[in-house]
Amino acid sequence: MSRSLQLGPDGRLVHLLSTEGLPAETLRHILDTADQFVSVNEREVKKVPLLRGRSLFNVFFENSTRTRTTFEIAAKRLSADVVNLNIGASSTAKGESLLDTVWNLQAMDADMFVVRHKEAGAPHLVARHVKPGVHVINAGDGRHAHPTQGLLDVYTIRHYKKDFSRLVVAIVGDILHSRVARSQIHALKTLGVPEVRVIGPRTLLPADVERLGVRVFHDMAAGLRGCDVVMTLRLQSERMSGPLLPSAGEFNKAYGLTPEKLAQASPDAIVMHPGPMNRGVEIDSSVADGGQSVIMPQVTFGIAVRMAVMAILAGNA
Repeated sequence: MSRSLQLGPDGRLVHLLSTEGLPAETLRHILDTADQFVSVNEREVKKVPLLRGRSLFNVFFENSTRTRTTFEIAAKRLSADVVNLNIGASSTAKGESLLDTVWNLQAMDADMFVVRHKEAGAPHLVARHVKPGVHVINAGDGRHAHPTQGLLDVYTIRHYKKDFSRLVVAIVGDILHSRVARSQIHALKTLGVPEVRVIGPRTLLPADVERLGVRVFHDMAAGLRGCDVVMTLRLQSERMSGPLLPSAGEFNKAYGLTPEKLAQASPDAIVMHPGPMNRGVEIDSSVADGGQSVIMPQVTFGIAVRMAVMAILAGNA
């Protein structure tokens, strides 16, 4: 369903709702296009006119500073008109439905919606009900997907490691509640990464996680051994129901990324984190700020990747 909704009859990207089901050539097209925008973002004048005259609406039913801001920066660098809406504090609080909100915004001649929602599937619902020529980007829906974050993580891996075909990638922590992990796993497997590992306590791993094609580890040292890429995830306490962990301190002892644990990985392994970080819980400051960390470049590359997605959806890349 995601594939048919995301791709037009000619194979072009119409909406970006999930990395699941997208062909490798589509993912590579996004990454290759992002390469061009990285150089734009390094220029003194960081604007190109690809979306001049187009209107992008950031429609966030769930709070986010980093994701919304990077989408706004990306759209403005493409010369789009940007409207930011914190819907949680406005129309839906007055009883308006998700589709009513979108239809009203569409009547204001929106060309693109960036949708974040606590319910899985909400951006798919919007994509099924917008007019032809209007595009939807999923900026995170429940536990389901966060495709642009997954893509910027994959872009970062490609930037530093070049070749996907021999990599071992480890994702550590709260996989159960992580839409980022799901998006990244789908993209990495599609692009040919031979081994993706997930590391965490049983209570924070989906019951059927092996079906995603990953290797499961509950021991940090074993899971990190020989890895080329280590991505840590924060504990998403806002999505947890019931006591899934004894304490953040106990989690840190077993699964917090310290220099000692990182030493199990390859000497040239890179360390990633999709943010926001809980220092001293899932990652030590000495690792987050250390020589193997590429956490700040991830943020920078995120702008280029989101510019690429918008440009491709608008038919300009």
